Amino acid sequence: MRRTPTRPVRRSRPGRTVRPVPARRVPTALAAVLLTLAAALLGAPTTARAGTARAAAAAPVTLEATFPAPGNGWAKVERYLDTTPGFGAEQFPSDGRGDQDGARRTYFGTGRPSSARFLLYSAAGWDTGSQATPVLLVHGANDNADRAWANPGESGTCGAASCPSTGLAQYLAGTGRRVFAIGFAHKHGDNLLQAQAVGDALALIRARLGVSQVDVVAWSKGEVAARAYVSSVKPSWGRAYAGDVRRLVTLGGPHGGLDYVYAHGWDFDLATWPACGGTANAPSPHLYMTCYGTYTAQPCLGVLPSGGYDCYPGQRQLLARWDGTYGVDTTAQDWWTTYYGGQGFYTSGQGIQAAIDAGSLIAPLRQAGVPAPVRTYLLAGGSADIPGVLNEGRGPSDGLVFTASALDTTGIATVGGTRLLAGLNHLELAWAPDAASQVNTWLS
Repeated sequence: MRRTPTRPVRRSRPGRTVRPVPARRVPTALAAVLLTLAAALLGAPTTARAGTARAAAAAPVTLEATFPAPGNGWAKVERYLDTTPGFGAEQFPSDGRGDQDGARRTYFGTGRPSSARFLLYSAAGWDTGSQATPVLLVHGANDNADRAWANPGESGTCGAASCPSTGLAQYLAGTGRRVFAIGFAHKHGDNLLQAQAVGDALALIRARLGVSQVDVVAWSKGEVAARAYVSSVKPSWGRAYAGDVRRLVTLGGPHGGLDYVYAHGWDFDLATWPACGGTANAPSPHLYMTCYGTYTAQPCLGVLPSGGYDCYPGQRQLLARWDGTYGVDTTAQDWWTTYYGGQGFYTSGQGIQAAIDAGSLIAPLRQAGVPAPVRTYLLAGGSADIPGVLNEGRGPSDGLVFTASALDTTGIATVGGTRLLAGLNHLELAWAPDAASQVNTWLS
């Protein structure tokens, strides 16, 4: 059904009176959009550069449960609890859209686990692989280790008309690599908390295999968590980088940030706003929206905290402005007030700069830098053709992340290589044969 807001407001751009215009029809199949978006902050980060020999204090991590033979090419899945003070339960949307689902609900034992918990997946061959350096795979937003790395077709959303039943985990294991993956408790969680979990997972792998370093492959939002770890960008109570990453490979990582949710905010609202019938697990750039003639508030859905709610704490951290480079989508309803803040015809919000000021990690990560011993590789896609999604078309992109952002090397001391795979979109970067082959080459 078409959504038809009916509450006009006289001003959309400061100092300029405009006439109401009808709401345009937009795509509502935006679930795949959620695989990368912007982010949030649970406390001010501190930064510290770590030398190659410096090790962080060991984390108090407890094994809570083990699930043998879980399928999808995994040998086992384990649930761990980090008892470090500072971790806690992040907020989930009350209607369940952000809850853990499928096998992950079983693994966590609940749909809404505390962010002190994480899953460690071990691929078949983790204890027999011939390659010296093991690999940890780090998934992105609104995703999980099963769909991201082992069964891209699990949810039917893989970026292509036909989805494979195996992924990068099986590919790398087939080359003799000992492969692991982390599973996060919150689908849009705080990257600073998830960075600490990455450090925990690396420590467990090192202890299990008796190695000093691990290679990390991070996709999409997972790049920010992985980079925060190696850069020692952390909460005040967090542990610094332990010098245990040999190579960092990023796939469609928003190194330069993104502004998709603000540049195309109207489309997100129609797909996510409950009063308009939206159910997608996505944040909104707005605080208020008119649906069916009623002006409504959904504070839990906001990129910025509102009314005591902050259900998408991983969103503000990925934000950066690209309006000076590629402009803003001026065909979108309330485009000016969505991006720059204010009262529009049907929506009201604070704008992208307020969200950046409230906790984007892009500038702090660039300033902290990736330590020189961590050889870093950046892979980008160049095909904005994700099915069922309003693809990012303001400039060259993989459909969600600008190519220039995914290949931005600012603050990276040792760049091992970069590559643009022009024929792949954002989702295909995690499983397509060309991408898997390139990852394997870089790890070699």
